[in-house]
Amino acid sequence: MNFPRTREAKEINIAKPHHRSLARYEAVVGFLFISPWILGFILLKLIPILAALGFSFTNFYMLEPEKTHFIGLTNYINILHDQRAGASLFGAIGTFLFVVPIEMIAALLLAAIFSSKALRAKRFMRTLFFLPIIIPSLTIFVILSGLSDPGTGWLNRLIFDPLKLPAVSLYQIFPTVLALWSIGPSFLILLGAIQGVSGEVYEAARVDGAGPIMRLFAITLPMISPAIFFTLIINMTNAFGGVVLLDRSLPFNQSLSPMESYINSQMFGRAQLGYASALAWVMFIVVMVIILLFFRSARYWVYFPEEEQSEEL
Repeated sequence: MNFPRTREAKEINIAKPHHRSLARYEAVVGFLFISPWILGFILLKLIPILAALGFSFTNFYMLEPEKTHFIGLTNYINILHDQRAGASLFGAIGTFLFVVPIEMIAALLLAAIFSSKALRAKRFMRTLFFLPIIIPSLTIFVILSGLSDPGTGWLNRLIFDPLKLPAVSLYQIFPTVLALWSIGPSFLILLGAIQGVSGEVYEAARVDGAGPIMRLFAITLPMISPAIFFTLIINMTNAFGGVVLLDRSLPFNQSLSPMESYINSQMFGRAQLGYASALAWVMFIVVMVIILLFFRSARYWVYFPEEEQSEEL
């Protein structure tokens, strides 16, 4: 009677080393695939970030690097008294509050439209909406700067001037244009999330008399809230960084983010690398605090089915 059990135990013991070696092999292969990204992150991001942290505690002046010495928290204290730094930081937050909702709403509406079964040529149209993301935002910046030029741009001369409307500025339209231009990834993420919602849920809602608007707010949005949360975090981090342009002996003279523009002016205009590093770290801390607040609020509006299943178990 005990023989079959003993045989099963032996088979399990034989299978365990095999599974361990397979898991070890998969881990090594996976590490090899992501090693280029890890190497690039360490060399191009982690080391510069840590170097900037060290520079922020010094009076590093790029034209006289030999006079650099440790000054402690002086740069951070100076930021508290720098009105331009405060205005630039609040300007960057204002840009985020304006740009990200536009991008999220546009991506969500497109995803809802493309999830409709009545829409034809979905693959072709989906490709068309994603293609603009491969064009660098700097190229769009240069194109729009020419279109909105008061003297030669046709946007003002052919549209706003004949209608007696005030001339449009590049910095007035570029955040909105760039937000709509770069909705491709957000659109695909939200579209995939909507397509992952079970059709039985929508069918049950239709039987109960729920219309399209009710299904959108009562079923679709709660079910895809993890995808909304993910795209919100990605778009937020992108909104705090802007387009940087090197042109006509004015290094890094234009940037979409006010805070980034001020950091660039301190670094390349005044050669104050220590103070610019402190500004960058202040901006980094502000962004991280906002992200942590979003993660803290996620428990109240993001639906995680895995957590509910673990609670039921």
